[in-house]
Amino acid sequence: MQDDRPFSSTGRPWREERFSLQVGGRAVPGIAWFPPRACAGLVLACHGGSGHKESPAVLAIRDRLLPEGHAVAAIDGPVHGDRRADGSRDPGAARADFRAAWRNGAARDDMTEDWRAFLDALLARPALSGCPVGYIGVSMGTAYGLPYLAQDGRVRAAVLGLWGTSYPASEHLAPAARRVRASVWFTQQWDDEIFDRAGVAELFDAIGSRDKRLVAYPGPHLELAGERLEDAAAFLVKRLHAASQPAAGRPSSMEPG
Repeated sequence: MQDDRPFSSTGRPWREERFSLQVGGRAVPGIAWFPPRACAGLVLACHGGSGHKESPAVLAIRDRLLPEGHAVAAIDGPVHGDRRADGSRDPGAARADFRAAWRNGAARDDMTEDWRAFLDALLARPALSGCPVGYIGVSMGTAYGLPYLAQDGRVRAAVLGLWGTSYPASEHLAPAARRVRASVWFTQQWDDEIFDRAGVAELFDAIGSRDKRLVAYPGPHLELAGERLEDAAAFLVKRLHAASQPAAGRPSSMEPG
């Protein structure tokens, strides 16, 4: 389904497409937004544990990157959005169900498979053929994103953060992080009430990328917004632009997934 309408803030047109993929016997609901001109890049956006593919945090990412010429695409998490049997999008219910699923080890491998299949479907579209790919996802987006990025070298740059090794059921994340080769902008909230500073630093340190940076902001655990979103988006735009240049200017450490 396509929906052509303007940005509320800029008046620029965009095109929306909804997906329902079958991956490993499960339905994967997705959505993508395309700019009105040739795509400068494609950014996969993963919401947090209390959100869904059209949550305010994802829409803020969309509204920041589409005017730059980047397509933005998202899927629902394992117990979120259109994957919820009750159809509820209540943040409190989603957060509680996500934390329970995470501690039980649910969907660790499924989300990696879902992202790979979703990216396959997107890159099969002529409008996105050859576009450099980025990823943005903090908190839950990092918890499921690191294992995915470890296996899919098509992603050239990633925004991650708001997760650490000391959180329960996170013992697999540092080994996954060591396999990541994409350029990484990793953020933490200095007063995060969920993830301690030592665990966040340890997870960042494990990331195997040559091009990585840890950026701290004051305040509690929060989705990307304002200055933090602006800084993250600027990093993605710059790295994806570099990735679209001739091969001689690209990092040699990238490997296909």
